[in-house]
Amino acid sequence: MAIPAFTLARALRAGETVFSGWCGLPYPIVAETIGREGFAAVTLDGQHGLWDTGALVTAVAAVRQGGAAPVVRVPVGDFALVSRALDFGAEGIIAPMINTAADARALAAAAKYPPLGERSWGPHRATTLAGLPDQSVYLREANDHVIVLAMIETRTALDNLEAIVETPGIDGVFLGPSDLSIALSQGKNLDPLSKEVDRELDRIVAAAQKAKKIAGAYCHSADRAVVLGKRGMRFLAVMSDLAMLRAGAAAAVKTLKG
Repeated sequence: MAIPAFTLARALRAGETVFSGWCGLPYPIVAETIGREGFAAVTLDGQHGLWDTGALVTAVAAVRQGGAAPVVRVPVGDFALVSRALDFGAEGIIAPMINTAADARALAAAAKYPPLGERSWGPHRATTLAGLPDQSVYLREANDHVIVLAMIETRTALDNLEAIVETPGIDGVFLGPSDLSIALSQGKNLDPLSKEVDRELDRIVAAAQKAKKIAGAYCHSADRAVVLGKRGMRFLAVMSDLAMLRAGAAAAVKTLKG
C-alpha cells in the first residue's frame, strides 16, 4: 500500500473486523481520546451530531493524532461534504439514506477520482496528514484507500440492496438499524433490535459478501458489536461518545449512592 498512514482500507481489505467509536459531540479532543483508548477508527457524525465544518477539520487531524482512522458520516444528500471530508483527511465516508443505484452512483462520483468517479482535486490537508510530499501518490492510490459505505435504512434501499452494493466505487453497505426499524414498522416502532431488523442482517451480509464488499452496522453496545462481528459484519460503530459519557457518569453516581 502506497499510503501507509491510511490504515482503515488496509485492515478491511485484509479481512479484519474494525470497531469504530462514534462521536456526535463537537469536540475534537473527545474524538481523539476515544481513538487513543484503542478504537481502530472513530466516526464523526455529521448527520445527527453537532459538528460544524471547522470542528470536523480539526477532529479529523485529532483522530489521526490519537492513532485511529477518521471516518465521517455526512448529512443526507450532502455529496459536496463527501469530497471535502476526504480532502480534510478522512479515510472513510458513511452516507445516509442511499436508497437507489442512482444515489449510490452519486455518492461514488463524489468520493472517487476518475475513472470510478468525478471527485474534484484538492486533498492538500489529506496529503499533509498522511505525510505525502508527492501528491501524485494520493491521486494514484486514493480510490483504493478511501472506504465508502452506503447506509441501508429503508424498504426502498432493501429492494435495491444488490444494485447499491454492486455499484462501482461503493466499498460496502452500512446498516442503520433505528431508521430501518421505523421503516419496517411503518413508523410504529423504534427498535433497532427488532426481529424485522435482525432478519435483514444476514441478507445484507450475504449481498456484501457476494459482491466482495464490506458489510457494517451501527451498534448501541459493545456486546451487540461482538455479536454482529460473528455474523459477518466487518465495520462496526460502537455506542457513541454521549452514551459512553452517560454510562460512566451513571456508574460513578451509583457507586457514590451505594
